Amino acid sequence: MFPTKAAALKAFLDEKVDLYNRPAFIESDPILIPHAFRKQQDIEIAGLFAAVLAWGQRVTIVRKCKELLAMMDNDPHQFVLHHSEKDLKSLQQFKHRTFNATDTLYFIQFLKWYYSRHQSLEQAFKVSSDDQTIEQGLVNFYNLFCSLDEFPGRTKKHIATPERKSTCKRLNMYLRWMVRKDNAGVDFGIWKSISPAQLICPCDLHVDRVSRKLKLIKRKQTDWQTAVELTNNLRKLDEYDPVKYDFALFGLGIEEGWSKG
Repeated sequence: MFPTKAAALKAFLDEKVDLYNRPAFIESDPILIPHAFRKQQDIEIAGLFAAVLAWGQRVTIVRKCKELLAMMDNDPHQFVLHHSEKDLKSLQQFKHRTFNATDTLYFIQFLKWYYSRHQSLEQAFKVSSDDQTIEQGLVNFYNLFCSLDEFPGRTKKHIATPERKSTCKRLNMYLRWMVRKDNAGVDFGIWKSISPAQLICPCDLHVDRVSRKLKLIKRKQTDWQTAVELTNNLRKLDEYDPVKYDFALFGLGIEEGWSKG
């Protein structure tokens, strides 16, 4: 039932990438949120919130992201740079699952601090061209995010790091959005200093289950090393763009029911 030999597996997954990596994918996915913008900084900020808030049902995630960005006048870059104390009051009402007002306000504070000094969030994740993966970039971003004096300890749970053995699935999804570029119109490809070959596949529940059925994962637990194992096996199918198979694995799980049972 499940193709496992390399040539058959590649042909099967390539077909599924073609099926799911298309504009129709955007309509029900959190990537819909940054696609509402054209300015690079707006895409980065909206995308970061969409990825961080990607817990639960996709329709709820999209609704809550739209609610949050409306509180920023749907102009997130200008908002984080030029908001007043009065502007922050409405944000104190925002909540999504365990993400609350404390977290929202710190994200805004961090983004104001960062964009006052940098043009793009890309620099916060930058890795050497010699690095095989984005791992050090994720570690660097986590450390930078937590570095402000007013950092509330509770907010660290919303930004994952490989150093805590997390799969970093939401940030890896965000990096896929920002780094990958093809002609399908889904991922943005606006960051150039990170190679698609360095990305790690977002390893959510559906991707994990499908990957195990396809024998792309053997590791018993699901942690950072599991995501690396999966990506290393995907590199055998496409060494330059292994994370494109996220579309296939996620589509098989969500749309075709492979992640059930």
